[in-house]
Amino acid sequence: MFFDIPAHELASYRPTLPVPEDLEEFWQKTLAEAAQFPLAVTAVPVTDTPLRTVSVYDVTFAGFGGHPIKAWYLVPREPEPGAATIIEFIGYGGGRGLPHELLFWSASGHPHLIMDTRGQGSSWRVGDTGDPGSPGRPHVPGFLTDGVTSREDYYYRRLFTDAVRAVDAAAELPHSDPAKLVTTGTSQGGALSLATASLHPGVAATMPNVPFLCDIRNSARAAVTGPYPELVKWCRTHRSLADQALATLGYFDVVNLVRAARCPAHFGVALLDETCPPLGVYGCFNSYGGRKEITVYAWNGHESGEAHHLADQHRWLSQEAGIG
Repeated sequence: MFFDIPAHELASYRPTLPVPEDLEEFWQKTLAEAAQFPLAVTAVPVTDTPLRTVSVYDVTFAGFGGHPIKAWYLVPREPEPGAATIIEFIGYGGGRGLPHELLFWSASGHPHLIMDTRGQGSSWRVGDTGDPGSPGRPHVPGFLTDGVTSREDYYYRRLFTDAVRAVDAAAELPHSDPAKLVTTGTSQGGALSLATASLHPGVAATMPNVPFLCDIRNSARAAVTGPYPELVKWCRTHRSLADQALATLGYFDVVNLVRAARCPAHFGVALLDETCPPLGVYGCFNSYGGRKEITVYAWNGHESGEAHHLADQHRWLSQEAGIG
């Protein structure tokens, strides 16, 4: 086994993490600063598209620091009455891509907002949003350690805030019910879906799949592939700064945030995941403050349940969360 504890102990695993005393104050201040900037949501219809059953909008809104954040908004030509709006966040290194790459939710009758990821979109799916807080242009990974010695300058302070603002933006879009906003995503996207569920009271439900940034210290020790080894390399090189970096990460470890979450949650975990180890996912699931359910893929890695999991999310949203 590559992870630190046997599989049969994962279901009860609950990490003991140092929680910053001012965690709540830090995020209240961060989001209050962001709220000083007008949200400035625009949704421009995209007419040059092969899609015929979905209307496409090119969305822009103001994220952290008032920086412009791009998104796609896909709306069924005939929306299901009372359908929830799905707000999706993207995995590490990817961007919003092209409108026809993510059609499941709009094809099933749901308005679907897909947030671009600042500075990313250069590894496996293209992005269109720069990061003025760093190089300003999309680039390949290195985001986990970008500014990691300072909670104010850390990359994920900007990205978590963008995600919270995306929820606000979704509430203003046409065909969207502000009472039925659901966040989702895989890996990094799963972390963002959980962060929004913890920091934004308007999230009605969340569906994180194999989420990243959970029990970061122990996950970094267990992970073989993906972003966590970047942190290991950084700490190995910057020996005298490792403790400072880990203290910063305490403000962004999703395990510390989800205790405040109250909306229902559906998790996905893969027991052979070498990128986001299952101990981190279970640690987050067991710490989550709201009603919750988890689907386990015993023989899968970071790909998790793929199309099977989308069907399971749809089932849960309709039957269990009661807001589909």
